[in-house]
Amino acid sequence: MLIARVQLGSLFSSPASNRGFAAPNRCAPLPLPARTLKTCFWTLNYDIMARFRRRTCVILLLFILFICSIMMALKTLRPDRAGFGDPFGLGLLPELQQQTTLLENKQNPQNDAKGDSIMHTNVLHSIEVNNMKPSMASERKLEEELPSPNYNFHVFYYSWYGNPQFDGKYIHWNHPLLPHWDPKIANNYPKGRHSPPDDIGSSFYPELGTYSSKDPSVIEDHMKQMRFASIGVIALSWYPPGMADENGEPTDDLVPIILDGAHKYNLKVTFHIEPYKDRDDHSMYNNVKYIIDKYGGHPAFYRHKTSTGRMLPMFYVYDSYVTIPEMWANLLTVSGSQSIRNTPYDGLFIALLVEEKHKHEIHRSGFDGIYTYFATNGFSYGSSHHNWASLKSFCDSNNLMFIPSVGPGYVDTSIRPWNNHNTRNRVNGKYYETAYNAALLVRPEIISITSFNEWHEGTQIEKAIPKKTGQIVYLDYKPHKPNIYLELTLKWSEKYRKEKEQWLM
Repeated sequence: MLIARVQLGSLFSSPASNRGFAAPNRCAPLPLPARTLKTCFWTLNYDIMARFRRRTCVILLLFILFICSIMMALKTLRPDRAGFGDPFGLGLLPELQQQTTLLENKQNPQNDAKGDSIMHTNVLHSIEVNNMKPSMASERKLEEELPSPNYNFHVFYYSWYGNPQFDGKYIHWNHPLLPHWDPKIANNYPKGRHSPPDDIGSSFYPELGTYSSKDPSVIEDHMKQMRFASIGVIALSWYPPGMADENGEPTDDLVPIILDGAHKYNLKVTFHIEPYKDRDDHSMYNNVKYIIDKYGGHPAFYRHKTSTGRMLPMFYVYDSYVTIPEMWANLLTVSGSQSIRNTPYDGLFIALLVEEKHKHEIHRSGFDGIYTYFATNGFSYGSSHHNWASLKSFCDSNNLMFIPSVGPGYVDTSIRPWNNHNTRNRVNGKYYETAYNAALLVRPEIISITSFNEWHEGTQIEKAIPKKTGQIVYLDYKPHKPNIYLELTLKWSEKYRKEKEQWLM
């Protein structure tokens, strides 16, 4: 528009020669009549003004189109629900968005219901998105930083610990001193129970202190430690609902939380069924059914692929030898009166072998495999490393799984002060590595680890720290770091993988 005004001014102020026609000479006679000249002037002036108006309209139209284009472009950048006047980019700041919505509701009472609905939806969506993104990012970070889980490495895990903060009292940390069965020997040893937090029922002291198994941060830390060690399966100590060991409290209500924690770290959970009161074929059927019905749908629930391609849950059965083989056969053989075979609750049932004769009883009972549990080389036939080759051969001949149990050492004198002769020194990790070496020699399909956190018997691989309180000096992992046994587990998990590849070649 400014350019148009300048051109118009030049037409009427510049010399006539610049406007394309000759100016009349005042002293010369007129070649044409004055009226004719006047008519020509106004015709020319009309043409000039018409061209100017057309040019002005075109420029104005283009300017309007330009402004409209800018407005449409800005509108496409706004949130779909935004109306004129909404602060642009508000959706990127959920807290500010909530405050603005509240302010609008105060100014527009008639839209309270609609405004509240929008605000509630937006806040929920913001929370969901904000929670989802860090979770996904953290999961990717975990997968990048931690070793991959080895699902052929199973570790025995105990969720029976408690403290006043989460449980109203100490549980298991205050374990009693168990008397010897011979009164004459028992009289030579102290009685009573431990008094946490400084005096606990263990010869080692956990880095996490006298924790509660209900503490979410403890569960998280445990899962991370196990994943760091490349363990793949947690063999969870389990009692039926409402039942517990004589020094503990029921723990079945913790199973869903442990499953969720395991799933976050891509771990699996199987069940280590303890010798609860009146355990027989009928109660076992009902309890296996309960476990599968309640927990079998969880993504962290462990299933093992058999040689026939079936995916079956696995159950370790502690102290299985206490129940007579005929009763087990009712449950575990196809012809049994209470048979669980070829039902939706079928599984792989692994029996504990202590004495050599148990292998024949286990086979007759209908079990699917054998494990040795005890981390005391020489304590029993099953826990003695030099017997593993014979046991593996027996299992191969009878279509049974052989699962040797390795451990870092053994010391239970904090709860059985008379049992010093069964102590197995850790020898700075050498005892643990010797057990692994013996296990790999028999080429097992699965290796079990005793234990992650059985602190009473000193078989834990969980982190422990040096501690001295009054007259008590706890054992520790020095000169190594608190995570040395996690690192050794990782080392042997990787070694197992490499050797297994060679076994299959």
